[in-house]
Amino acid sequence: MVSHSVWIVGTSRSGKTARLVEQFCNWVKAEKQYTESFYTKKPGRKKSGYVAEFLDIKQTELGVLVLAANDDNRRELGDIIVTSTLGKYPVRAKTPLGFFQDEVILFWPLLINSLNLKAQFPVRLRPETEQELATKLWRPQLDEEILRLAGVNESRLVRRILDLLQLAAYSGVPCEDIAQILARGLKENNTTLEPEFLASLLLDWRNWCLERGLLTYGIITELYSQYLLSDRNYQQHLTKRYQAVLADDVDDYPSVARLLFELLLDQGAVGAFSYNPDGAVRLGLGADPNYLEGLAERCRVEILTGPPPESLGEQLTKQMVELVTEPMVLLSLPEIVHSIQTTSRAQLLRQTAEVIADAIQSKQVEAEQVAIIAPGLDAIARYTLVEILVKQNIQVQSLNDQRPLVSSPIIRALLTMLALVYPGLGRLVDRDAVAEMLVVLSRKQQIPENSLLLTDAINRVSTDIDPVRAGLIADYCFLPHPDRPNLLPISAFERWDRIGYAATTAYNQILQWLEEQRSQQELRLIPSPISLLDRAIQRFLWNGSNLPYEQLAALRELLETAQHYWEIDTRLRQIAPVETTPHTTIIEFIQLLRRGTITANPYPVRPIGGVRKAVTLATIFQYRSSRRSHRWHFWLDAGSPLWAKGGAATLFGAPFFLRDRLGEPWTAEDEKLAEEQRLRRILADLLSRVSERVYLCHSDLAVNGQEQLGPLLPLVNACVTHSVI
Repeated sequence: MVSHSVWIVGTSRSGKTARLVEQFCNWVKAEKQYTESFYTKKPGRKKSGYVAEFLDIKQTELGVLVLAANDDNRRELGDIIVTSTLGKYPVRAKTPLGFFQDEVILFWPLLINSLNLKAQFPVRLRPETEQELATKLWRPQLDEEILRLAGVNESRLVRRILDLLQLAAYSGVPCEDIAQILARGLKENNTTLEPEFLASLLLDWRNWCLERGLLTYGIITELYSQYLLSDRNYQQHLTKRYQAVLADDVDDYPSVARLLFELLLDQGAVGAFSYNPDGAVRLGLGADPNYLEGLAERCRVEILTGPPPESLGEQLTKQMVELVTEPMVLLSLPEIVHSIQTTSRAQLLRQTAEVIADAIQSKQVEAEQVAIIAPGLDAIARYTLVEILVKQNIQVQSLNDQRPLVSSPIIRALLTMLALVYPGLGRLVDRDAVAEMLVVLSRKQQIPENSLLLTDAINRVSTDIDPVRAGLIADYCFLPHPDRPNLLPISAFERWDRIGYAATTAYNQILQWLEEQRSQQELRLIPSPISLLDRAIQRFLWNGSNLPYEQLAALRELLETAQHYWEIDTRLRQIAPVETTPHTTIIEFIQLLRRGTITANPYPVRPIGGVRKAVTLATIFQYRSSRRSHRWHFWLDAGSPLWAKGGAATLFGAPFFLRDRLGEPWTAEDEKLAEEQRLRRILADLLSRVSERVYLCHSDLAVNGQEQLGPLLPLVNACVTHSVI
């Protein structure tokens, strides 16, 4: 029997997504033909019944579940489908985890009945809040002896334990079976904690969250796979809503996605799935490509040709893989592979940026056609590359630059403002923080008249109080106090005339505004700190101006984080009221941000508009996840050993939860083989995404001064004869 479902196999940029969209359009076309034939067979039907049956068909005959590997790909896939169907067919693309979350929340009453939970609306925990609450819950049991045995600090250990719950949920393993799987996988490893102890912590945590209606990604996935998918009522609703499933890049999906797909296929749904053998970007982070590949047995397999002819994949992949796996082979790479080699990494960063700047200024390549890809990007590398290129009027776009939220000056200024308005927060503010706040809150916007370039307008930002004057004011006018820190009038500085009119006026406005907020806070006229943050943003930062996207993203993330934090705090106080000082929550919120655990990555994570004319800067993981392609690639730190890791650390215990080796020990030989396979996939994937030239950027010494002897070093040596810079 020929299956109506299709399994599309192809390497990167071979047209898998386009083929999926074509399949979607075929489904829509078939539905249209069906509905038209339905109407023509019943010409005498009244209009009211005609419309009712039309709506009934639209709702029941073809419901399509559209899934993509990550959020960026989800939006792009949704846009492509809408464009291809001229917007006539509503599409709601989701990631697998996003779909699980929607279903768990939608069918929460069903879970309340089956699990005997308290009837309350669920609230999802963000990862940083999840870690903070789990740490508080487990702290009595995580003593110094436990931390010594684990060999990591408390924060790292808590994250590692929470990841185990997530990995188990992704693979369809109940929380109760985690101890058994860990015991089998770690039986030869005596340097870790007892599996029973880890599993007991996770069971306590899961039950604690469910009692309070709190959901993490791990708990959401477990509830979906263990309870909803096996519930007959839910199965009936699911199969009634979806008669087709369209899933792109399933090599990055967790195991439980296959359980969902098989249920739909068993009930007669048709499916279209794309699979990239050179993908598996999230292997080690919850994806299980081998298990998902088993779906191919139920589908008609279509094998697409290799990467497009303009890519270097077909030309270079075999050579590079051979050089890396057999370093003794004497091969030389073609002229399209260049090398930039220096002794120190500082020299490497500068020379790499200069080569890019020269190529762009000489019109060899456009900025948006260049990508810098590294196994890891530290702050020094990011700053150096951006600084040199921006000075040459070349913009740089960092993919998913998840720097801590508190690294933004405007965020630090707003946190200082909170400490000056609410009592009891004096120990969280100092002289330097006050000076920075004065500079940030005294900004003014200078928008040139008739300016057509918005980016030029928003980048011309100055302040009425410069850092020198802000430092003087903070020295003489800031009055520290543990409970009520205060800012004195400018006249407290004897030589206040040196401050100048503009700075004095701006300072007085800030001072007056702070006094007004304190008065309203004492009268309980400020609903929450979120309202105060919004007031400060409206008064000092927004003020009718257009903020740069990076700053706007940071402010949005701050408000989203604050709203989430107080929502969770309210829920916890409803369940178990605690006796604390009135502003303990604000203190904990500020401390959480200052620990750097929250990154600026709000929704949507991309600016609206066309593609920026900027050089792309990304890690291997970020670049491969984004599915982008460029004319020129610069592979930074080509001698780094991190290339074998794929630019992303594998989660602790991840190999134990792969379905084809559930609970099997992970040996050094397994690790070596996995790194070789990962490196082969990375080379094949990246070469499929570059069309003209590759630069191998290598420094003999790393940042820490150690010699770099990574797996790509044979490639550097193979092109040294003709392209040393």
